[in-house]
Amino acid sequence: MRDKVRWGVLGAANIAVQKVIPAMQRGEWSEIVGLASRKVEKARGAARALGVPKVYGSYEELLADGEIEAVYNPLPNHLHVPWTTRAAEAGKHVLCEKPIGMSVAEAKELLAVRDRTGVKIQEAFMVRTHPQWTATLELVRAGRVGELRAAAGFFSYFNRDPANIRNRLETGGGALMDIGCYPVTVSRLVFGEEPRRCLGLVERDPEMSTDRLTSAVLDFPSGQAVFTCATQLVPYQRMQFFGTRGRIEVEIPFNAPTDRPTRIFIDDGSDIFGSGVEVREFDTCDQYTIQGDLFSRAVREGGEQPIPLEDALKNMAAIEAIFRSAESGKWEAPQC
Repeated sequence: MRDKVRWGVLGAANIAVQKVIPAMQRGEWSEIVGLASRKVEKARGAARALGVPKVYGSYEELLADGEIEAVYNPLPNHLHVPWTTRAAEAGKHVLCEKPIGMSVAEAKELLAVRDRTGVKIQEAFMVRTHPQWTATLELVRAGRVGELRAAAGFFSYFNRDPANIRNRLETGGGALMDIGCYPVTVSRLVFGEEPRRCLGLVERDPEMSTDRLTSAVLDFPSGQAVFTCATQLVPYQRMQFFGTRGRIEVEIPFNAPTDRPTRIFIDDGSDIFGSGVEVREFDTCDQYTIQGDLFSRAVREGGEQPIPLEDALKNMAAIEAIFRSAESGKWEAPQC
């Protein structure tokens, strides 16, 4: 029987309770053994419903448990770096929700923490190890679209609740930090390059001050990526990649369903009405299970994790550049 990595979870956030914990419990390399919350009754209820054996009334108590080998950190954005740091200093490997922190400076702090403690730390961009993205990257690398020149994306939902953590500026809320980080990371992934400069346009909610509508252009050495993200628009998501000989469209790029196959469309451009489109379908899977198992396997076998922490720093640098551009009205270069 495989010796699974024993995980503890900081907090009972919805993403943890509803998505990540159940998914990781189905993994071959991951075992959730503990759940901590500052509201212990909330932790007990969630642990009971999910079959998690241990409950802790504080994050400190979980980190002091020698049985826990790795920690999943789904806390609000402003708590990512402080508690990832404390977990690492307690000798725990950490899978931390995106974005990795509130700034490039915070991301650099984590690099130093990783180097000092020797643990693995990864930003939890689950999309990047989903089979549909692995295939998209392979197709582009193989020249299926010719020379990649452009990417275009859209990601939106509607949430006007001022009490929601995603709508609080001081805790890292807003469209770009919450969901715009996805088109940034997949554009960087598929281009295989870092943007030389970024252009951003931001509209902020007049009451909450978070960006509710943000558009950006990323200028790569090989081409350009454009995207819009929004927290007060009809829910929608799509990513497309355009080359000199073809186009790839990822149908549900970010919230990939777990109850049906996913699809990408490969268009050779022979017919504007789509008769030249090849549909490639991927078996039903859970990207959170895949993410957890790949990280756990790297922990158990001592191999490389799927996404190095340096990548999180570069993603944060692009996000910062977009925000700076929105303020300056000029192109801004990412600064690591």
